[in-house]
Amino acid sequence: MEAEGRVPGPPLPPPSPGSGGGAGARADAPAGAPGAARGPPLAAAAEVLSLDDEEDDLEVFSKDTSLAEVNLFSPSMPISPSSMINQYKIEDEPELRDLFITVDDPESHITTIETFITYRVVTKTSRGEFDTSEYEVRRRYQDFLWLKSKLEEAHPTLIIPPLPEKFIMKGMVERFSDEFIETRRKALHKFLNRIADHPTLTFNEDFKVFLTAQAWELSSHKKQGPSLLSRMGQTVRAVASSVRGGVKNRPEMFTEMNNYMETFSQKINVLDKIAHRIYKEEREYFNEMKEYGPIHTLWSASEEDIADSLKGVASCIDKCCKATEKRMAGLSENLLPILHEYVLYSEILMGVLKRRDQIQGELDSKVDALANKKTEKDLFSEEIGKLEDKVECANNALKADWDRWKQNMQCDMRSTFTNVAENNLRYYEECLATWESFLASQTVDLHVEADSEDRP
Repeated sequence: MEAEGRVPGPPLPPPSPGSGGGAGARADAPAGAPGAARGPPLAAAAEVLSLDDEEDDLEVFSKDTSLAEVNLFSPSMPISPSSMINQYKIEDEPELRDLFITVDDPESHITTIETFITYRVVTKTSRGEFDTSEYEVRRRYQDFLWLKSKLEEAHPTLIIPPLPEKFIMKGMVERFSDEFIETRRKALHKFLNRIADHPTLTFNEDFKVFLTAQAWELSSHKKQGPSLLSRMGQTVRAVASSVRGGVKNRPEMFTEMNNYMETFSQKINVLDKIAHRIYKEEREYFNEMKEYGPIHTLWSASEEDIADSLKGVASCIDKCCKATEKRMAGLSENLLPILHEYVLYSEILMGVLKRRDQIQGELDSKVDALANKKTEKDLFSEEIGKLEDKVECANNALKADWDRWKQNMQCDMRSTFTNVAENNLRYYEECLATWESFLASQTVDLHVEADSEDRP
């Protein structure tokens, strides 16, 4: 990437009052605002996430339909971009919580066999089923994996929050670097708190053990899990179900869910890739800018007549460089983690729908077997009754969790895109003010020179 292609040049004039505040600020972003040329990819990426026109599909900015119907170019709307964005703020009512979890204080452990990180997990609660009100334990990533697998085993058709991947993409960050450890810590913190906020998962016994047991107690508890043969039997049944093909009597609701998730998965994956590519380009541009500004300062030493102008340009570039760094921090802390979390959620949802189909498939196979057998009808009828109850429980659990997940997803997306919009506006306004100040100083200097030349 060449620095010359992204030089912070003179700013364009600010938008007129009739242009509608935020929209004008983005469209008329100054050439000196690094990343201005890359606005369209983010806009295009946001459009990609729009799934279809149904009422219950993803709405990016407003849960309140009255907000969606507001004309952004109406004179009644506030002119200030920052004020306009504040109209989209969603103020959630504080919920009564009785379980607070914090993941912090990562520690590196090096043994002759492996190197791993443990995290402190602090739990504060007022629940009666806990012996004390506060616990502090240390957990490693494998312990979080164990908890997730136990939750999936106990609640096969509930949507278990995702964990960050064990391995990271090559070229993004180094394993065990401070950046990687902090990113993982935040993801593990969110994982546990999403479980704590879930109406069913929060009361899971394995979750309680994870939060309260010391390392040796947790290790002992893990050994009480299902045997290898039992887990192999579950895997064989799952494979057999998939071999039989699709379920015969799948309710239309779950077919619609499956179609929705296929589309959602495609869109969110594209958005995630674009956002990572933009962040990578932004980082490369930031590195170019750090070298570009000082060149003007060095040049000013040999150009006395334009030394002040060169130093002014160098100062502007330095300020825009710092603004770019803050914008990058906003992307890495707010946008990228949320998008990738929902990439993982899409995989989890597809797995949940498959497990529901497997339960449905067991019922269908028993019904077919009963139709082909003349004997043992009482035994088959009893098994079918149990499977019907199991299918009904699975369906009800998934329906309730689906509505809850979708509402949370839409709130997360609105909040994320609003934060991105606010960060972009602050960034462009800062760069615009920087270059306008420089131009004003140059105009004053030109007038002074002209007056001095006119004097006899």
